[in-house]
Amino acid sequence: MNHTLSLGTIPDDELLGRLAELLRDSRRTEVDLVAHIGEVDRRRLYAREASPSMFSYCIHALHLSEPEAYLRITTARAARSHPVLLAMLADGRLHLSGIAKLAPHLTSENRDALLSRATHRSKRQILELIAEICPRPDVPSLVRKLPDGARREMPPAVAPAPGEHGVAAGIAAVAFGHEVPADRIGPGQADVGASRESGEGAAPLVSQARTANLEERPGESTGGMELGPGGVGSPRHVVEPLAPSRYKVQFTASAELKDKLERLQALLCSEVPDGDLGAIIDRAVSEKLDRLEARRFAKRGSSRQTKTVAQSKPRLSRHIPAAIRRAVHQRDGGRCRYVDEAGRRCPARHRLEYHHLHPFGIGGGHTLENVRLMCRTHNLYLAEHDYGPEAMAAYRTDRERPGAPDPPAWRAPGPSAARPALS
Repeated sequence: MNHTLSLGTIPDDELLGRLAELLRDSRRTEVDLVAHIGEVDRRRLYAREASPSMFSYCIHALHLSEPEAYLRITTARAARSHPVLLAMLADGRLHLSGIAKLAPHLTSENRDALLSRATHRSKRQILELIAEICPRPDVPSLVRKLPDGARREMPPAVAPAPGEHGVAAGIAAVAFGHEVPADRIGPGQADVGASRESGEGAAPLVSQARTANLEERPGESTGGMELGPGGVGSPRHVVEPLAPSRYKVQFTASAELKDKLERLQALLCSEVPDGDLGAIIDRAVSEKLDRLEARRFAKRGSSRQTKTVAQSKPRLSRHIPAAIRRAVHQRDGGRCRYVDEAGRRCPARHRLEYHHLHPFGIGGGHTLENVRLMCRTHNLYLAEHDYGPEAMAAYRTDRERPGAPDPPAWRAPGPSAARPALS
């Protein structure tokens, strides 16, 4: 049976309903799987299957991946002391990654309050919660040259250019003014091929010894790399909460960037006497951010004289007056304005665009009441309701329309379809 073709004939509302039901079934199955893993682990039945540990049994007998095994074993063991975890996993209040991070910090005294705060939180938000209840000290500022061995093992997207001979890459990890190289990495990330410095030499991030250690203690709370904005695990950068409002930020820098940082340190020596990289980068990023926001959202400094919304005059071009862009960005809080039928607002704060409630192409003006901030996805989604999917296909990238044929030429919009309501 061709599932792709059969799913393509399902109406939108039914497809969403079926997806929600499949997710509920998947969660129920997941809870059963975790419970069975926990019981096999408790009885040590893995020994009769020629496995030295439950972790080894999951990998070699059940053919789970390392992260799959780690998360389920950790959850199963934590659920022995805190059975409510399985109930929260079943109804979607918590996910496996969140439970694995919370498990080492759960006690009978803090369990109810901590789990309540973690409900429906992402992994990143749960890490911030843990940093609040169990803060770690700031990491020291430093810049290190990566050894040649580490450079050779790095993925192509991370490794320096061939002509740099191993001197172009250095670790620069900033915790809002402080730096540190990666110290730990979670299970299942051994295949990234990255290395770190250990003393004078280089050691793989995950060695066989560490993997064996995880087999015996898969419930330990590991640090490690976070997913980047693109959703792909990468050793290129790490953002990890240390304490409330304190983060460790780590990335690999080129020789050129290292040189620029040193030049910036020298120029700012009077303003930042200790040469703290976090403070220096904070200044540089703030200045660049001010410039970009001024250009994109027409933000201005207190000394700049610009028109207000009331003074702005309608224009015949598509260019939205600076005063309108500035007021819209402030009113919408720098966040997508789209709200679905359940009242949930889109959380996107990146790739924001200005959207006309009454389309500009059919007479809508550049007024504060008519302009909204929208992420690219919802801007195109609403435009399809106004102009039609075929007309808007020309504005979609190949990634946004996988397998789609060449877009037809633009045509005048027809009657507006059932357009989603906006707040």
